[in-house]
Amino acid sequence: MKVTQSLFILFVLSTMLASAQTNNLDSLLSEIDKAIAMHGEYTRKKEKNIEELKKRVSQITNNPIDKYSLNMQLYNEYKAFVCDSAITYLNKNIAIARSLEDMDREYESIILLSYLMGSTGMYKEGVDLLGQIDRSKVPEHLLIGYYDAYDHVYGELSFYTQDEPSSQNYFRIAEKYKDSLHMVLPANHELRLIIDETTLRDNGEYEEARRINSLRLKNVQFGTPRYALITFHRALSYQQEGDIEQEKYYLALSALSDIKTATKDHASLWMLAQILYNEGDIERAYDYIRFSWEETVFYNARLRSLQSAGILSLIDTTYQALIEKKNDQLESYLLLSSILFVLLVIALIFIYRQVKKLSIARNNLQKANTKLKDLNGDLKEMNEQLTSTNGALSESNQIKEEYIGRFIKLCSTYINKLDTYRRMVNKKISKGQVAELQRMTSSEDALDKELEELYTNFDTAFLHLFPDFVNQFNALLQKEDAITLKKGELLNTELRIFALIRLGIDASSQIAEFLRYSVNTIYN
Repeated sequence: MKVTQSLFILFVLSTMLASAQTNNLDSLLSEIDKAIAMHGEYTRKKEKNIEELKKRVSQITNNPIDKYSLNMQLYNEYKAFVCDSAITYLNKNIAIARSLEDMDREYESIILLSYLMGSTGMYKEGVDLLGQIDRSKVPEHLLIGYYDAYDHVYGELSFYTQDEPSSQNYFRIAEKYKDSLHMVLPANHELRLIIDETTLRDNGEYEEARRINSLRLKNVQFGTPRYALITFHRALSYQQEGDIEQEKYYLALSALSDIKTATKDHASLWMLAQILYNEGDIERAYDYIRFSWEETVFYNARLRSLQSAGILSLIDTTYQALIEKKNDQLESYLLLSSILFVLLVIALIFIYRQVKKLSIARNNLQKANTKLKDLNGDLKEMNEQLTSTNGALSESNQIKEEYIGRFIKLCSTYINKLDTYRRMVNKKISKGQVAELQRMTSSEDALDKELEELYTNFDTAFLHLFPDFVNQFNALLQKEDAITLKKGELLNTELRIFALIRLGIDASSQIAEFLRYSVNTIYN
């Protein structure tokens, strides 16, 4: 169970590391794309440094040692930038050294020149130059360079020679000089570390080879030629081990460092392009190999051109096929777009007609809505009138109910009073009290009393129906003209006139008859 858990944890961690590595590689490839776009700026910076050195050389007239030193600086600037120029400045230094009869400087420049020729495919020239050196006269501090140059030239010859016996012979010569080199190299010298790493890598001891590579990489900054070389060597160990992802990662680091230092002599980018091509990333591979080819042409070394020509041709052919395929797809898309455009035009015409019909329908609906709105207004007005009429009817019914009730009650009272009066008259006549009866009937006190009671009943009934009548009536008058009732009065004569009008009795004769005034008085 524990073993299973451990394996699961190991699997998860490896998956996470692989994912992180993939993300870092994607970021690196994006950085390379940006660096390629800005390579002109890096080149201009390099050329500016070179121009400053050339200007300083031109100012020296009679100091060949200083000129030699500046020429060596120019060689270092040119050796990975423009091959021909680097060779030119080493030849100038050989001439200066010979003019000074300075064998040390002459040998130094010849060794550097032969190494450079071995790197650029001029193997015979390199071997011939080394042949000019008398081994017995090589100073001790140049022995490392001397043996390294021989090892490098014959090693390159062995690798690129097509004839197998010749290749084996060159390899044996290179190994002899490598052995001599081992004898003079200090333990921690960079060249010894490179040789040890290469030997371990060739023998399949990849972890140990990368341990030495890590020591070399430890104190080197990114963006330097040395960093690009060390990461390139690390990528080779992963290549031989078969770990393509790690190989791509370190090739990308090496290529990015090369581009940012304006190094034109590099192998990292075109090797990375070949891997991307094999993985199907044709467009990026094409961009990288085209850029690498342009840099190689600028560097002007025929060996580098031969190295990248094959993959360039293959990628270019594939890229052209991809372009043709995309053109076919583009034609298909164009045809499809044309069909869709025609369908879109038809759809737009159909939509336009439907919109037009909809607009007509909307206008008709708007007119109908306007008519309906007018009808609703008329209906509302009729409803308001009906409400008003209903209110008036309700009020009229209320008035009728109130006054009919009081009328019945008043009639009943007057009948009772009339009956009482009849009995009293009958009694007076029976007793012969005619004079007293005459006196009673000739007086108007009884009539006034009855009228007062009638008006009191009228006022009470009216104010019961319209309790705010007095206040509402006074509101229609000027403040100084307002009617003030006496103590105990409910209504006075003027108010009773308008109360009768409020009840719908607007005939002056009827009002006069009820209030027992003349018609003119009521009118006034």
